[in-house]
Amino acid sequence: MSEILANNQEHYEDSSKPILLFWVYLMTDLIMFAVLFAVYAALKDSTFGGPSGKELFNMPFVLVETLALLTSSFTCGLAMLCAHRGKKNQLMLWLTSTFILGGIFLGMELYEFNKLISEGFGPSASAFLSSLFALLGTHGTHIAIGLIWLIVMIIFLQKKGLTSNIVKKLTMFSLFWHFLDIVWIFIFTMVYLMSQL
Repeated sequence: MSEILANNQEHYEDSSKPILLFWVYLMTDLIMFAVLFAVYAALKDSTFGGPSGKELFNMPFVLVETLALLTSSFTCGLAMLCAHRGKKNQLMLWLTSTFILGGIFLGMELYEFNKLISEGFGPSASAFLSSLFALLGTHGTHIAIGLIWLIVMIIFLQKKGLTSNIVKKLTMFSLFWHFLDIVWIFIFTMVYLMSQL
């Protein structure tokens, strides 16, 4: 009996270790974003005579962008429910929806960057724009990595089926994706909403 308990304990420790390490990674990411937020807060008024966020930001556009990302968080949650219930077809549907919504968000963010740069408001125009591009660019890079990760997970799911290993990897992806959504809520509040005051 004690041998069975020892084996179960060892299996539990082996399976929970990657998720624990992934939490550690997320905490380092949190520190990085905290530094970027602090830099932005310190430089948001350093426009070098150029336009401020209030003049640059198109709030209805940003609201649609935000709704796309937050909805992708909801579809990611539905995907995880399907994964834990063993419903592969529904899981694929919700993962695909998450990918599409994340792609819409990233496309809108790239469009916004391109528009700012084409109007002469690139990252070198002022300290404010440098900090803005650094913060939004870092978040956007994470979204792009998440979308690549999601494609790989969908391919693995198609080839290997819904195994416990795939569910574990999907759990880590879900943590990553929800983390990015929480970071975006802070960006939306601190960068976009506060600029309108």
